[in-house]
Order: sequence, then C-alpha cells, then structure tokens
Amino acid sequence: MPAVADIDPPARPPSADNAVAGRGLDWFNLFVANIQTGFGPFIAVYLSSQSWTQTSIGLALSIGTISAMASQVPAGAVVDAMPNKTRVAAFSVLVFTVSALMFAIYPIPLFVYLAEILHGVSSCTLGPAIAAMSLVIAGRFGMGLRLGRNARYAAIGNGVGAALMGACGQYVSERAVFFLTAALTLPALVALLPLRRFAIAGADLQPPKHQPGQSRAQFLRVLADRRLLIFCACAMLFTFANAPMLMLISGTMTAKVGNPSLLIAACIVLPQMIVALASPSVGRLAEQRGRRIVLMLGFIMLPLRGLLFATVTSPALVVAIQALDGIAAACFGIMVPLIVSDVAARSGHFNLSLGFVGFAIGIGGTLSTPAAGWLADHFGTQLAFSGLTGVGIAAVLLVLFAMPETRPKADGDDAPSTTAQTPLAHA
Repeated sequence: MPAVADIDPPARPPSADNAVAGRGLDWFNLFVANIQTGFGPFIAVYLSSQSWTQTSIGLALSIGTISAMASQVPAGAVVDAMPNKTRVAAFSVLVFTVSALMFAIYPIPLFVYLAEILHGVSSCTLGPAIAAMSLVIAGRFGMGLRLGRNARYAAIGNGVGAALMGACGQYVSERAVFFLTAALTLPALVALLPLRRFAIAGADLQPPKHQPGQSRAQFLRVLADRRLLIFCACAMLFTFANAPMLMLISGTMTAKVGNPSLLIAACIVLPQMIVALASPSVGRLAEQRGRRIVLMLGFIMLPLRGLLFATVTSPALVVAIQALDGIAAACFGIMVPLIVSDVAARSGHFNLSLGFVGFAIGIGGTLSTPAAGWLADHFGTQLAFSGLTGVGIAAVLLVLFAMPETRPKADGDDAPSTTAQTPLAHA
C-alpha cells in the first residue's frame, strides 16, 4: 500500500465520494483552526492570571517555538513513513486535547512546558497530514483549488475560534478557554470519519521501489532540488520580514491610543476575512497561470505594507493596511504546500520536504522578532519597518530572478494514469 504522500494523481472528476471527503476535510480544517486559536494569545493571558511573570511566560512560549522548529523535518519524515494519514491527523488532534487539559487542570511549570512541547511537535505532524490528504483528494493538478478551500475554512475557523474563546475568557474564565479548546477536538475527530474509506484513482503512481541505500540518495536528491532550495530561501526572507510587523505596529499604537486591544483585534480579524474570501481565487489562479505569479502577488504585498506602516500614523489606516496582510497570507499559505507538492509529490518525501520548508520558515520567524525589536529600541520603529521593507524587497527580487515555475504539465510523462483504486486510509 503506497503512502498518501507518494501518490501523484491528477485532478479528480466530481463524484459523491469525492464530495463527501472534500466536505470532511473542509470541516476538519475549520475545527483544527478553532483548536489552534486556543494556543495563541490566550496562553499569555491565562498564565498572567495564574501569577506567572512575563519572563516565565516568554520562556514557556519559546519552548513551544523551539520544539516546533526542531520537529519540522523529523515530523515530516514520520508522516511520510505512515501509510494512514487520517490516523496521523487524529493522533495529532488527540495530543492537542491532552495539551489543552494540561494547561487547564494544573498550570504548573512542568505541565505547561510539557504541553508546549507536545503542541509544537503535534502541530508539525498535523500540517503535513492535512497537506497529504489534500493531495490524495484533489490530485496534483487540482491541488491549488483544494488548498484554497483549506485556507478559506481555516480562516473562518480562526475567526470563529477567536470570538468563542474571547467570549469564554471574558464571561466565564481564562481557564475555561482551554476546556473549550479540548472540547473542540471532538468535532475535529468526527470530521475525519468521511476520509477513512475514501477511494481514489492512482494506485499505480506510487514511487519506484528502491534498493537498500537508494532511498537515502533519493531523499538527498529531493532536498538538493534547486527549486526547493530557492523556495526555502524565499520563504525564510518572507517570514523574516513579515513576522514582527504586527508586533511593532502594536507597540506604536499603544503609545498613541493607550489601550489598542480593539484595534489589534481588527488587525487580526480583517486579514482572516480577506484570506477566507480570496483563497479559492488564489488557488484557481495558481492552477491556471502558474505559481510564480501568485508568489509575486503575495510577496509584493509585504514591502508595500512595511513602507506604509513606516509612514502612516492613523489607526484607521493601520487597520486598512492590514488587508494587504490578508492577500499575502492567502498567497503564501497556499503556495507552501503547493510548490512542495510540485517538487516532491512523486518522490515519497513530500511531507519531509514540507518540513524542510517549515524549518526555513521557523528560522526566519525566530530571528526576525528579536532583530526587529532591537532596531525599534535603538533606532525607532520607522527604521525597523524600513529594514523589514528592505528584506521584503529582497524576497521579491529572489522570486523574480531566481524562482522557477513549478506547475506540473498536464500531458506527456508528467500526466499519470488513473487505472487503479487506492484508499486514503484503511482499517
């Protein structure tokens, strides 16, 4: 039985099974986004209410970040090795349940640190599992449209989750947020049920069997692929420039308006609305016109946003500028798994390659926040935004002059046959 990530099928013709599985994946993306919202800013609020110092909170969050970074590549390799991706997804969600309950029941440092580690590791298995299931359902030539739907439902889930958990924290307690997070894992598991017995065409598209020692050579060949390496560099520069922007603008608005909570909430919700509205069109554009044009569209938004943040002081305009982040997030979020599937879907190392790109993204995000904070503290936020804008321009130039088109051809040797049936998951 071939692994899901090893299959390289074409776009699927409409069918009842296809529609049911697609709707199941839609709902799964929505509920997973609900769950992940609980592990965001609510952790800092909750731990503060438990008399944790800011230093201790920062240490806990850093442990989670480091765990996620260190797990990216090994988690991808594990997902590649597991033939049943729905079980990987279900196990990841159950680990989220345990992590949320550890926060809620007994928030002592040992349990909090362990919960952060578990959440970081399971996040690194869940993302590749979702991408692999998407590849099976949609096929390589329909992957862009499928990822657009994933992004739309995830954005809706983020918005709904933020509203539910914000209300829960406001009117019940901060602790109740994590009980709600644990409860939301149940509908996520139910959403996986339609995917268990979903059958698709393409069993003959498994990667060629390797002699002992050849698998490692194939793995190294994939990671040394020029397209993948260039895309890793593009992704790292993009994340480096993007990650600190909301943090910096939050500090700027705090100095101007005092309590910027509603303003920051608007800066988070508006991009999610844009992602939900734009993602299907972005996926369609990637399938029709190619990946580079979508990358350019998303990457150009980044230096433009940085330049506007460096010059604009009006709170209303700050919120409006965040709409550009929605466009960039839709483009980048869809392109990461899509380009990796173009490069590595038939190699048997799709999820490992996805982890490789995720590791590059993690490096960019980890280095950028302290670097931008240091620039802002010593030279002012305007110069910090200018520096991030410069990095964003470098990312655009790298895409423009170095990143090749990766969209697969629909005919010739790249068009796989569809003569057999392969189950997405088996009992």
